[in-house]
Amino acid sequence: MRQIRTLLALALLAAASGCASIAPPAARTANDYYGTLEPFAREAVYFVVTDRFVNGDTANDQRDQGTFDLPLAPCNGVAGNIGYLGGDFRGLADNLDYIRGMGFTSVWITPVVDNPDEPFTGGTAPTCGGSLADKGKTGYHGYWGVNFHKLDEHLPSPGLDFRGLADAVHGKGMKLVLDIVGNHGSPAWGMERDQPGFGKLYDKDGKLLADHQNLPPQKLDPARNPLHRFYNNVGPVDGEKYASGNLAQLSDLNENNPAVLDYLAGAYEQWIEQGADAFRIDTIAWMPDAFWQQFTSRIRAKHPGFFMFGEAFDYNAGTIARHTLPGHGETSVLDFPMKQAMEEAFGHKQAGFERLAPALHLTGGPYANPYDLATFYDNHDMPRMDASDAGFIDAHNWLFTARGIPVVYYGSEMGFMRGRPEHGGNRNYFGVEGITAAKASPIRMALSRIAKVREAAPALQRGLQVNVELQGTRAAFYRVYQHAGNAQIALVLLNKGDATARFAIDAMLQAGRWTSALDGEAIEVAAGGKLEASVPAHGVQVYLLDAPVTEPALVAALDAAMAGARLPR
Repeated sequence: MRQIRTLLALALLAAASGCASIAPPAARTANDYYGTLEPFAREAVYFVVTDRFVNGDTANDQRDQGTFDLPLAPCNGVAGNIGYLGGDFRGLADNLDYIRGMGFTSVWITPVVDNPDEPFTGGTAPTCGGSLADKGKTGYHGYWGVNFHKLDEHLPSPGLDFRGLADAVHGKGMKLVLDIVGNHGSPAWGMERDQPGFGKLYDKDGKLLADHQNLPPQKLDPARNPLHRFYNNVGPVDGEKYASGNLAQLSDLNENNPAVLDYLAGAYEQWIEQGADAFRIDTIAWMPDAFWQQFTSRIRAKHPGFFMFGEAFDYNAGTIARHTLPGHGETSVLDFPMKQAMEEAFGHKQAGFERLAPALHLTGGPYANPYDLATFYDNHDMPRMDASDAGFIDAHNWLFTARGIPVVYYGSEMGFMRGRPEHGGNRNYFGVEGITAAKASPIRMALSRIAKVREAAPALQRGLQVNVELQGTRAAFYRVYQHAGNAQIALVLLNKGDATARFAIDAMLQAGRWTSALDGEAIEVAAGGKLEASVPAHGVQVYLLDAPVTEPALVAALDAAMAGARLPR
């Protein structure tokens, strides 16, 4: 039986590696095996909407602006809020030990640039299920920049500016990921009056560079009015085309004006110099690929290898993969197709593990490298995952063992506001109360356990993935990292069923002493033998073999996986 399964696995892998458009990387030794050598792939990322995490300094709440605590009508019993709620750098810095203690090694924060100081009076009013409805909203989220060089006044405290936050993060051995915006500024027209800040853009010295003047885009006159030249005058986007108009009432930056590129690149270089370690690029698909290629080239000319991942809200892998390719920006992207699959597998639908297989794109896929993708199951722009505690535990067991860079949205370590959309609780305040509650959550306890396993295992961070079984409630796969004198084979066993699952793995199994990364149990496997293990309900087991790959069937599978994982450069 073992021989039959091995031959079948080899046949399938050989077929997958036969794609003429796929070629192995040029610079590798014959026995190198890795999914990626990208340093940032070691990271596990905790994403916070800074204003909604913890209010560490009430002195910077700016309550005199009339922007603080603006609750919406409840949506199915839970009210959202479109005002500031006080989260700031102090609240984040004071709770880095909480984040680091779960096994996260990076923190992604929402934009820090200066936003308007009033609620927006234009647009349409938010509804429970609606999006892009900004009437009455504030810039608590940071995405409505009016001065991309200036730190918003709601965030710092005396002695704790952006550089101070970066120093605090780095002091915990972590990295700071900064959310950036390139396609738009603040809401720009439809206001009851021309509100200060909205639709305007200022340079690093506070000089007015651009002003929408509360005019709809079609009434802008960039040919005769210099203050209109930073903006497009196409009008609202039609919903099917990217980079072709305004998203809601947001001021649409003109990608064809070189001054726009100069402004954005110059501003964001400043934040790198103050300690940002990576960028998440908001709405990357709303600017042409050529713009992003110029932008990333300029950033990397000064900061070689700087890691960036973009948000292209699309479940089609072929569509979002273009951003990873030369000439199109060469960034990573958030893995929306995997998000969709994870929601179906771990939410109430409870699809089998086979639902995840097509989203992996381990060989012959459209991405420059699937191992560099940022993997997640929900965020601030969509309903949080609606799952049981066990579903969240299962999701994290997959997220921290399968290929990709795991990203977890704040509060998901306790199922916070599960299933809730943007205006119905998705971005609600977490606070010290949330942190206290999360510390007792079984979701957090299980997440911390598997996150720390990943943190200690190079194979789980950057190793090739070779699947043995993805079916129903069971998953088994290898992750293998063998490079620069380091060699580690991980065997991952996942069970999302309600009863204990018994595994007996012999396919491509290498002889040796396999040690559990979770409980230290050692299993001696003889040549031609099996690794037998029980995995509890909604559990995970990871066995490690710190040895070079010698098993012929595994060597053949890894050679095929190595050849087919990355697109030629």
